[in-house]
Amino acid sequence: MPGGFINWWQHIPEHISPYIFEIGSFRLGYYGMMYVVGFAIIYLLSLYRIKKEEADYTPKEIENYIVWAALGMVAGARLGYVLFYNLGYYLQRPLEIFLPVSFEGGLHFTGISGMSYHGGLLGVILITIYYCRRHETSFWGLVDFLAPSGALGYTFGRLGNFINGELYGRATD
Repeated sequence: MPGGFINWWQHIPEHISPYIFEIGSFRLGYYGMMYVVGFAIIYLLSLYRIKKEEADYTPKEIENYIVWAALGMVAGARLGYVLFYNLGYYLQRPLEIFLPVSFEGGLHFTGISGMSYHGGLLGVILITIYYCRRHETSFWGLVDFLAPSGALGYTFGRLGNFINGELYGRATD
C-alpha cells in the first residue's frame, strides 16, 4: 500500500485543474486569484499592525500604496516575462503584451498568461521608490513595515504557481 500512496502523492499536480471555473473561452484561474488573495493579506495584516502598533502609516496610505504596488507588480511581471522568456514573439505582436486578445485569424480572447517573478519584484521595487518619493515617505521604513505581511502574501503567489502546475518538480526515486 505505501507504493500506492507514493504514486498518488507524486501525481497530485496532474489532477489539479488550474481554473476555478470556465465559461466559454473565459477562464478564471487560481493563479490570478492568488495574486488578489496575496495583496488582500498584505493589506489586512498591515491594517491590523496599524491598529495594534504605533505605526507611521494610516490605513488610507497603505490602501493607496497597495493599489500602486499591485499595478507595479503585474506590469513588471508581465514585462519581465515578455523580455526574459518570449521577446521574439511579442516583438511581432506588441499589442498582445497587455491585451488579452489575439488578432491572428480574427479576434480571439486569450487571456494574459506569462508572468515573471523577477520582473514583478523589480516592478514593485520601482513603484515603491516612486511612491515614497511622491509621498515623501521613507523607502526603508515602508519596506520594513510591509516585509512581514509581504512574505505571507508571497506565499499565496507560490501556491498559485503550484496549482498552475509549475512548481511541483519531477518524480525522483
